[in-house]
Amino acid sequence: MIRKTVEKYIKKLIGTLKEEEALLATLKARLTKREYKLLLGAADGLAPEEIMQKLKLDAESYQMIDAKLLKKLNQEKLKQELVD
Repeated sequence: MIRKTVEKYIKKLIGTLKEEEALLATLKARLTKREYKLLLGAADGLAPEEIMQKLKLDAESYQMIDAKLLKKLNQEKLKQELVD
């Protein structure tokens, strides 16, 4: 499930994403706790409102973290770490 969510965030992906366990380990190491939890919430199919409530965020903070996550996942160095 996390693979599909990561693919939605990445604009241009060359290659195939790693398997779930390896992907989660890389993401956990490279993202902040909030970015990681936001991504997991999205992968679980939670609505943004549910993620905000779970992480105790206001809308502005949620948008800021989501934007940073999008930017990080589209950095070439991180994308290379996420593919086999």
